[in-house]
Amino acid sequence: MASLADVTPPIALGALDGRYRSAVAPLVDHLSEAALNRTRVHVEVEWLIHLTQEQVVPGVRRLSDDEVRELRAVVVKFGAEDIAELAEIERETVHDVKAVEYFLQRRVDRIAPDDAARLKQLIHFCCTSEDINNLSYALMVQGATREVWLPKARSVVDQLSGMAKDLADIPLLAHTHGQPATPTTMGKEIAVMAHRLGRQLNRVEGQDYLGKLNGATGTYGAHLAAVPGADWQAISRAFVEGLGLTWNPLTTQIESHDWQAELYADVARFNRILHNVCTDFWTYISMGYYAQVRGQGTVGSSTMPHKVNPIRFENAEANLEVSCALLDVLAATLVQSRLQRDLTDSSMQRNVGTALGHSMLALDNVSRGLAGLDAVPARMAEDLDGNWEVLGEPVQSAMRALGAQGVAGMDNPYERLKELTRGRRIGQDDLVAFVKGLDLPAEVEERLAAMTPSTYVGLAPTLVDHLG
Repeated sequence: MASLADVTPPIALGALDGRYRSAVAPLVDHLSEAALNRTRVHVEVEWLIHLTQEQVVPGVRRLSDDEVRELRAVVVKFGAEDIAELAEIERETVHDVKAVEYFLQRRVDRIAPDDAARLKQLIHFCCTSEDINNLSYALMVQGATREVWLPKARSVVDQLSGMAKDLADIPLLAHTHGQPATPTTMGKEIAVMAHRLGRQLNRVEGQDYLGKLNGATGTYGAHLAAVPGADWQAISRAFVEGLGLTWNPLTTQIESHDWQAELYADVARFNRILHNVCTDFWTYISMGYYAQVRGQGTVGSSTMPHKVNPIRFENAEANLEVSCALLDVLAATLVQSRLQRDLTDSSMQRNVGTALGHSMLALDNVSRGLAGLDAVPARMAEDLDGNWEVLGEPVQSAMRALGAQGVAGMDNPYERLKELTRGRRIGQDDLVAFVKGLDLPAEVEERLAAMTPSTYVGLAPTLVDHLG
């Protein structure tokens, strides 16, 4: 049997780079190994430019505008040939960040040949590998979150919000503990989901992305030894903030990664709420409250032609669970470090793309699943009409209010309604007869007797307005 490992082009081992590639492809530009190297080159280029433009090291000339443009073009044009060249260098160095340094030295030889020997001394100047890596990961995760994951997540929340508004007035029999309960509207229930998810997105949107550049143990030791007269904290802060990050003034060799743990916890919480959305819609579909759009050429079952399975929501559930598992271990592990430094974070951070990828895949499935649903108000109305006993709540509540006002005959309202409704079905006639036998004030009797499960929805239709 031929080995599939020898097939060209290589076959993906994981589902994200194989079967589901199209749904997660935008993350490749931010969180792949190639993106990591490109971002390292970006940080090294900007550090070289910063040092020369600010003339941090005495006697070093400023780069010309053309030289700055050409250096930045190395990042903009970073592609397949550069990836291959870096891989070749790393095979010799057996060190990924050192390979980036040598890669950039070659570019400086071409861009500033007359002064290359001096300028190359400032590539990776006073930096430990983590100075470059922490800034690179902060930029990568920031880009992936803000430019890819958040827009996709926001679009799903907007989709839910639109459904909530469209279905704001559609009565729905609520189920608490799986049992018939006080009616609501489908729109209000969806609005709750959208509101919960939106709160988590606001947290993610407000996340700080921290970075540091302070040397091998966070003391600026090499910096002061090299150029004792420079204000290295100010230089570091200006550089980090110039990259669009938040400066962390106190670290060991590594930036502490606490911000990453905070972010991944928020994304995981969003995932878990979205998982709840999936299980609720799956249940609504099974109850017949939604019909799945047919005629799309899909096969629901390999043997039962009538079936249209809720596969989008089921697929999303599985991917959300994988994503949460990875995000949880990332958040738990990245805040830990032995003394000044160990390499567990290096291996761990390479899984960020996979964690967000499974969340992205889930979002794609949820969006497609929601788009394939048609509400069935008639089926919802059928369940409401079969559960008149839920009106025991408003009747006993009205009796309590009247009793509190001194109206006679309103004693033991809960117990009386329990005797009428618990453990058996009642209909409209049963309820109306009970209400008319209470000797209620005429206005109250008329209001309660006219009430139906479909009209007993309280403020549910207007609560959807809180979505804005």
